[in-house]
Amino acid sequence: MAMTAADYLAQLKTLMPRGSAWAITQTSKLSMLLLAWADEFARVDLRCEDLVNEVDPRTTIELLADWERVAGLPDPCVTIDQTAAQRQAALESKLTMIGGQSRAYFIGIAETMGYPGATIDEYFPMTCNDTCNDSLYSEDDIFVWTLNLPFSTGGVFVMDCNSDCNAALQSWGDEALECRINKYEPAHTTAIFAYQ
Repeated sequence: MAMTAADYLAQLKTLMPRGSAWAITQTSKLSMLLLAWADEFARVDLRCEDLVNEVDPRTTIELLADWERVAGLPDPCVTIDQTAAQRQAALESKLTMIGGQSRAYFIGIAETMGYPGATIDEYFPMTCNDTCNDSLYSEDDIFVWTLNLPFSTGGVFVMDCNSDCNAALQSWGDEALECRINKYEPAHTTAIFAYQ
């Protein structure tokens, strides 16, 4: 907690030499000078306390743009304006993110972006050990995977009375999610998005 001007004034008065030449009454010029210094010390102390908050990306306001520049934000996958709280959350997420190539990692990305219950399908070529009813996939299909996203949580948009006349009757897709997955997917793979 920052010290107030009164706290600094009391400290300055106790540091002054003793004697009649140094009389510190409430209205003396020396007291007014000490009060001016105390006000400035309190202002600097308060700014130092603000700086402590700016060091933490979860609470930064004044240095948010600098933090974002260092972290490579705003993310090109985000095309809408964000509030300060959303920008702080994105910054914290970016700085604490641990990458991965597992199914759980990409399902986790989908869940944090509002798609709980997402699943991933992978494709393997048919072998002699498969049954006759198994799907036929080629060798190239092992590099393709499908991220199944629940229909009920978003990603599907249906025209209604408030829609623009030129709007599609139905469309699907979540640009931010698809951009993020495509950004972090292994370079040798292709992700397909299924909104179910």
